[in-house]
Amino acid sequence: MSKLEPTNLENSKSKDSGSKDSGSKDSGSKNSGDKKSGNNLAKLDATKVEVISSSLEYPEGPIHCHDGSIILVEIKGQRLSKIAPCGTATTIAQLPGGPNGAAVGPDGCVYICNDGGFEWMPIPGVNKDKIIWVGGNQPQGTDYKGGSLQKVDTSSGEVTTLFTECTERGYPDPSGAAYPAWNPAFDLKGPDDLVFDQAGGIWFSDFGKTRERDRDITALYYVSADQKTITQMAYPLNSPNGIALSPDGTRLYFTLTYERKIMYFELSGAGKIKRNPASLDGAYLLTAQLEGQAILDSMAVDVEGNLYLATMLPQGNTPVVNGGISIISPDGAVEYQEIAIPDGSIAPLPSNICFGGEDMKTAFVTCGGAGYLLKMPSVIAGLKLNHNGSDFKPPVTVS
Repeated sequence: MSKLEPTNLENSKSKDSGSKDSGSKDSGSKNSGDKKSGNNLAKLDATKVEVISSSLEYPEGPIHCHDGSIILVEIKGQRLSKIAPCGTATTIAQLPGGPNGAAVGPDGCVYICNDGGFEWMPIPGVNKDKIIWVGGNQPQGTDYKGGSLQKVDTSSGEVTTLFTECTERGYPDPSGAAYPAWNPAFDLKGPDDLVFDQAGGIWFSDFGKTRERDRDITALYYVSADQKTITQMAYPLNSPNGIALSPDGTRLYFTLTYERKIMYFELSGAGKIKRNPASLDGAYLLTAQLEGQAILDSMAVDVEGNLYLATMLPQGNTPVVNGGISIISPDGAVEYQEIAIPDGSIAPLPSNICFGGEDMKTAFVTCGGAGYLLKMPSVIAGLKLNHNGSDFKPPVTVS
């Protein structure tokens, strides 16, 4: 989820995947000025959008289940929910704070990035009968729960907090030497999105929190498959958000929301970054050629390695224009598709996307502030996530 600036929004109410030869090793960036997709078949059929649910409390982190339902988090609602194909919602677990991202692990549990919570601002008048909710600053006092990585046993609803801080650093200092461990430990501030690799390790982003006069500079993290260690793998970063792996597992993609960039690291193994020698942080720039003034949230990947990024506010901080999905090819070409709700309601804040169905050609999109879960056809099949993460069979006990 992307935190937006409440003042500006309120004032505007009236208005081969991952192939290593596809990037510039000399400059660490892409020649990505072409805003037409490098693969013209990579499209969602936005003329066939269906509404599954319209009453969710800032949905994010969709997971497709074997029975056609979607498990997702509701950030404002502070819960993990299961949405049936008919739209009926049931609660799997209460998650105080701000459950922001969700993914299925190899043990069949659902893992959660919990951002600790937001101050919430209502934006009335955009849609006739609905209020759009926008996450703002870090809550005051004990309303902020702190950032954490959690897991939920869907058979019982039991919630386990795995990590709230990190000491180990997995990146070199400017001289190439290893940094010492953080002392005191580096707190998790606002974990946002996560992805499991084939080995069972977890990559996740920490978006950080904003306060009245400052905001956090944060990091990407890796949790070992045995869940005994957490390592800070990239720091400092400004607003890292969506995160995903290429189909062959050799690229780790991530978005920098406020910088309007899609970046990636090359990977040489589980939890191992092969750093770009031409950039200060070891990353590569995929593209910064986005639609209008749009900012980026979470993402999914198709079998050909194209990225599908939830894209908010293409005309800047005005909530009266639909957001959409930016489709980015592995060489950085961009195509933008607006998402329009069939009844004419506005969905300015798409928050995430996943793929599912027997042929993996159905895209499910969460529209955060407007509370929608949508589905639509995709021309190219989505990538099946590791550990049955796209055809989940949860032993769900709901309340």
